[in-house]
Amino acid sequence: MSDDLSIGDVAVATGLSVHALRYFEEEGLFLRPIPRTATGRRRYSAEDVEWLHLCNRFRASGMPIASILRFADLVREGPGNEAARLEMLRDHERHVRAKIAQLEGDLAVISGKVQTYEQHLAAGRAAELWNPTVRSSG
Repeated sequence: MSDDLSIGDVAVATGLSVHALRYFEEEGLFLRPIPRTATGRRRYSAEDVEWLHLCNRFRASGMPIASILRFADLVREGPGNEAARLEMLRDHERHVRAKIAQLEGDLAVISGKVQTYEQHLAAGRAAELWNPTVRSSG
């Protein structure tokens, strides 16, 4: 990947909109100031794209923008705060694991409901499912 990428190139590479990229820059979420050409066009590097991929993972896994900004601030500060960065990552890892556990519980309930529906349909008792006039386990 080139180290001289346009905002459009980065949008395609990351799946983020041009608007989102501008927002990230305005909010200080990049690890460095994004340089511009003489005509004012932003120029990104492969490292910027790598950082954005990580930000996408953070966001998709529920990390608030404020926490991503704090992590970016720590990285920009440079060496000496790695323990603080690690603690942030551990906290988020715990959050994601708890979210996965909750989703696994939700999936178990839904899977049980799928089995109930399959059994009722196979036995010809589909009318009993969620029928307020008939007591059922639906």
